[in-house]
Amino acid sequence: MSPTLLSRQDIQFLLYEWLNIEELSKNPRFTAHSRETFDAALELSETVAAREFRPHNRKSDLNEPHFDGRTVHIIPEVAQALTAFAETGLLAGTMDEDLGGIQLPHVVHRACFAWFQAANIATCGYPMLTMANANLLRAYGTDEQIRNFVTPMLEGRFFGTMCLSEAQAGSSLSDLITRAVPDGPGRYRIFGRKMWISGGEHELSENIVHLVLARTQGARAGVKGLSLFVVPKYLVTEDGALGERNDVTLAGLNHKMGYRGTTNTLLNFGESVFSPDGGPGAIGHLVGEENRGLDYMFHMMNEARIGVGAGAAALGYTGYLEALEYARTRPQGRPTGRKDPTSPQVPIVEHPDVRRMLLASKVYAEGSMALVLYAAKLLDESTTAEDGVIRADAARLLDVLTPIVKSWPSQWCLVANDLAIQIHGGAGYTRDHNVEQFYRDNRLNPIHEGTHGIHGLDLLGRKMVIDGGAGLGLLTRTIRDTVHRAPDELAPWAQQLSDRLDRLIEVTALLWWDNHPETALANATVYLEAAGHVVLAWIWLDHVIAAHGREGAFYDGKRAAARFFFTYELPKVDAQFDLLSTRDMQLVELNPACL
Repeated sequence: MSPTLLSRQDIQFLLYEWLNIEELSKNPRFTAHSRETFDAALELSETVAAREFRPHNRKSDLNEPHFDGRTVHIIPEVAQALTAFAETGLLAGTMDEDLGGIQLPHVVHRACFAWFQAANIATCGYPMLTMANANLLRAYGTDEQIRNFVTPMLEGRFFGTMCLSEAQAGSSLSDLITRAVPDGPGRYRIFGRKMWISGGEHELSENIVHLVLARTQGARAGVKGLSLFVVPKYLVTEDGALGERNDVTLAGLNHKMGYRGTTNTLLNFGESVFSPDGGPGAIGHLVGEENRGLDYMFHMMNEARIGVGAGAAALGYTGYLEALEYARTRPQGRPTGRKDPTSPQVPIVEHPDVRRMLLASKVYAEGSMALVLYAAKLLDESTTAEDGVIRADAARLLDVLTPIVKSWPSQWCLVANDLAIQIHGGAGYTRDHNVEQFYRDNRLNPIHEGTHGIHGLDLLGRKMVIDGGAGLGLLTRTIRDTVHRAPDELAPWAQQLSDRLDRLIEVTALLWWDNHPETALANATVYLEAAGHVVLAWIWLDHVIAAHGREGAFYDGKRAAARFFFTYELPKVDAQFDLLSTRDMQLVELNPACL
C-alpha cells in the first residue's frame, strides 16, 4: 500500500459518514450490495492501484510513447496494469448484470477509480475513455453495436476514444468539417482529420472503438448538423470476429508536458491508406439518428468532465499527501524567537507558512474529492431513485454543478500541486520527487473536456438561467438546508455562507436583468470561480456538520480545514462579486492592438 495515494479514512468518511451511501443498498438496483461489498471494491482498487499503476508512473513519464512510422511503442508496464484493471471487473462496474456488470453505484465506482487516478493518471486515460465510450453506446447504440463493441470493451479486449476536435476548429465544434457519406443502411464512409485524440492509436488492445462526430451530406451548419458514428480501427464481422483494417491511420503523436503515458494523436479518416471493402473512406456506423450526434456525445462528455474533475482532485490529493510527508520529515530552520543557532532544527511542518500551504492544499484536495463524489451520488439518484421528484431534482442539480465539478478541482488542485512543489523547496523542482510530475500532469485538466472559460459560459449562460433559473433555485434550497442544519457553534460560518449565497443570487439576476448576453457573459470566468467557492464553502460546512461531536485528529483536521476555508478562501468571492456587479465591459471593448 502507498500512504500517499489517497487517504482511506477520508474516503470512508466521505462515503459513509457524509454521503451515507449505505442507504443506496435499499434501492432495487443495488440490493446485492452492502458496505461489505463496497469496502471490498475499494480495498481491491487501492491494492491494484498501488501495485500495478503507481510503480510505472515515473517510467511512463520519462519514456513516453513513440511512433516508428508503423507502430506506437509503449512501455510494457502499461499493458500489464490495464490487464490487471480489467481483471478487477471495474470496466463494467456500473453496468447491468446482463452485460457482465456488477451494478455498483456510481459513487462507489468513482471512489474506486480515484485510487487509480492518484496512482497513474496517464495509464488511467485508457480505461476512463473506454468506460465512457461503452456507457454512451449502451444508452444509444443498437443491439448489434452493443454486442460488437460494448461487450468487448467491458471485457478489456477493445478500448475506446472520443473524436471531437479538429485542428482548424479547436473547441468550436460548430466548425467541424469531417464528412460522412452514406454507404448502405446505417453505414457511412468517413473522411476527415481529428486532433488531440487521447488513446487514438496503440497496441494495448485488440481493437480501438472511435466515436466520431461528422457531418452527413446536406446537413445544416453548426452543431445541429453533427452526427455520431462508431468507427473501429478494425472492422468487426457479424459473428464478432475482427475483420480487415479500417481506413483510420495515425498521422502523428502530440507530445505534451504531462499525461505523457497516454498517446495523444492526430488521426486521419478515409485517406485510402487502407481501403476496407475496396472503397474509399473509413467505414462508420451511425449511432442513433442523424444530426443528433452532439446530444449523444454529451453523454460521454459529461461523464468525462466529471472524470477530469476527479483526476484533478486525485492528483491534487496525492501531491498534498507527499508534501505533508515531506514536511513532517524534513528538518530545516527553527521557530521564530528561538535565537540559539546550536539548537536542533525542526521539521518544516512547524513553520506557520508551511502550515498555510498544507492547509490550503488540504481544503483544495479534500474539498474537490468530496465535490466529485457528491456529483457521483447525484448521478445514482438521478437514474435509480424510486421517487420521480428525487430523480428529477438530482438530475437538475447535477447539471448545474457539472461545470464546477470539472473546473474547480482543475483550477485549485493545480494550485495544490504548485504548493506541493513550494513545500519541497528546490528539491520539488527536480525529478527526484513526484510533485513536479503531478503539476505537469494536472496542468492539462483546465483544458481537458472544455476550457475553464467555456465552463464559465456554460454555467452562467445556461445552467443558472434555463427554465427560469430553476437550477439556481434548487442549488439555493440545497445550500439553505445545510445552513439551517448547522449547530449553534457553526452559526458564524453558516451566516458567512448564507450572505455569499445571497450575493450569488443577486449578481446572477443583475447580470441578466436586460437579457443582454454579451454584457452578462463578459466576466463569466470570474462568475464560475466565485460560484465554485460558494459551493465548496457549502461542502465544507456540511463536512463539519457530519463531523460534529466526533473526536480525534482526523475530525479536528476537518474542522481546521473548514476554518481555513471560511477565513482565507471564502472572502475572496467578495471582490469577485463586486466586480461582477459593475458589469464591466473592458474585456469586450478592449482593442486587441493594446495587448
